[in-house]
Amino acid sequence: MGETSMTSAIHGRGGGGGACGMVLHILRGRWFSVFASFLIMAGAGATYLFGIYSKEIKATLGYDQTTLNLLGFFKDLGANVGVLSGLLAEVTPTWFVLLVGSAMNFSGYFMIWLAVAGKIAKPKVWHMCAYICIGANSQNFANTGALVTCVKNFPESRGVMLGLLKGFVGLSGAVMTQLYLAIYGNDSKSLILLIAWLPAALSVVFVYTVRTMKVERQPNELNVFYQFLYVSIVLALFLMGVTIAQKQVVFPHWAYATSASICCFLLFVPLFISIREDLVLWNLKKQPPSEIRVEKPVEVELKEKEITNPEPEEKKPPVSCWTSICNKPPRGEDYTILQALLSLDMLVLFVATLFGLGSSLTAVDNLGQIGESLGYPQRTVSSFVSLVSIYNYFGRVFSGFVSESLLVKYKMPRPLMMTIVLILASIGYLIIAFPFPGSLYIASIITGFAFGAQLPLLFAIISELFGLKYYSTLFNCGQLASPIGSYILNVKITGMLYDRQALEELAKKGLTRSDVKELVCIGTQCYRNSFSILAGGTFFGALISLVLVMRTRKFYRSDIYKKFRESVDADARN
Repeated sequence: MGETSMTSAIHGRGGGGGACGMVLHILRGRWFSVFASFLIMAGAGATYLFGIYSKEIKATLGYDQTTLNLLGFFKDLGANVGVLSGLLAEVTPTWFVLLVGSAMNFSGYFMIWLAVAGKIAKPKVWHMCAYICIGANSQNFANTGALVTCVKNFPESRGVMLGLLKGFVGLSGAVMTQLYLAIYGNDSKSLILLIAWLPAALSVVFVYTVRTMKVERQPNELNVFYQFLYVSIVLALFLMGVTIAQKQVVFPHWAYATSASICCFLLFVPLFISIREDLVLWNLKKQPPSEIRVEKPVEVELKEKEITNPEPEEKKPPVSCWTSICNKPPRGEDYTILQALLSLDMLVLFVATLFGLGSSLTAVDNLGQIGESLGYPQRTVSSFVSLVSIYNYFGRVFSGFVSESLLVKYKMPRPLMMTIVLILASIGYLIIAFPFPGSLYIASIITGFAFGAQLPLLFAIISELFGLKYYSTLFNCGQLASPIGSYILNVKITGMLYDRQALEELAKKGLTRSDVKELVCIGTQCYRNSFSILAGGTFFGALISLVLVMRTRKFYRSDIYKKFRESVDADARN
């Protein structure tokens, strides 16, 4: 039985009332599905913790910075090449996508933990690259299963939904840090083990909860999302306060356990909001149709007559594949995969993402080594990673909610917000390139915020320009530029410039590479040239994104959500 027909059958049986029917309605309700998606997303940001456990990999396995950055590239490659999960979602139900992602997450990160913990013989570098690529790629299956499904269930609130879901991904680094400190103590090797089992378990628990449903319009829909936002802001502020406190004071184990418990409680507050909203829908469905009266405007009645007595349509001759690719539909309509990938709009997005997200990933991956090179202690470096995670969240919800508000109220093109974010990011990289006392705190905040803001904007723009029919594949294709940019900017530029500077310092001391196990560079000069290049590249990406602003300004001045409202109204009449 297909997913849609199964859902209809269950709703049909649950519609009779009673406690069992009500519970079933809640568990299969779209608001409970949103809560489940929040938890899955809260465990889907393990890649952002690379800055904490990468030092352990480097020291245990004896890697230099170039090799470590190569691992970082394969992590980014796995995290951003989600075409497989997108194509799989086109032909299989959501539960299967989530199960595949769960298996990949556990197998990839568990093998890394076995290697770092010395449980197996030292793997070859390409083995470690494969493990981290598989583990990181699993988050695309979580994204495709939860994020794409929620966007399809709430198409008129897609910017807000994307901001919230990607916001929880942004918080996941700080959340999982608190959990690992409470469960395992200050042992970064065990953090890898937590990354292996926790996200996999979340996907398995909610495997049948997250699915595509019939779109329903609620007058208070946006207010509910704002309630979710307020809860997530409280969680983010709590995590920020705890992170700062842990930097100043050495916490005993009971304090770590307390902070983790509060964190878990705040994560489950959206559950109560979801149950409340699903109960409202349950009570509405129990009312007889005669009690629900809706006044129809004259315009709606005229439209209904037109739908009831449509004019006969002429059959169009079949169109060849090449003609279909060349004759693209208007923006906002459903593009085919090839039509979208071969469009100029997608090319502009690709270039802007290559520099924007490629630079952001480079900055996040090197944050631990940047702190070390500037003389910060390890505990402070961990707090930088948590700050990036928290402000990553603020960037995501800010870009989601604010860009949606500006779009609805002032018809501001969403790509213009991306231009502003990229300019902000380039300022953050310049602060790293030319540091001053305490500058890494400011750079962590700016970098985390700008990194987080880019993803909801990218995903929303793709859904708006190319439609939702093949969104599972297109949004995964849209972020392919990210690992390419990461490889060029991280491995080929940042890593090599760091190692070159470190070798120069060794030469001044009369040492060679074979004389030391770990290649370390200390000083402000270690990242100056590389992050100056990142700042220039990101600013170029901002200029490129202005091309998309000019190309789409007419489209964004129109009512881009009109067709979704008309579709829901037509379903309601039927």
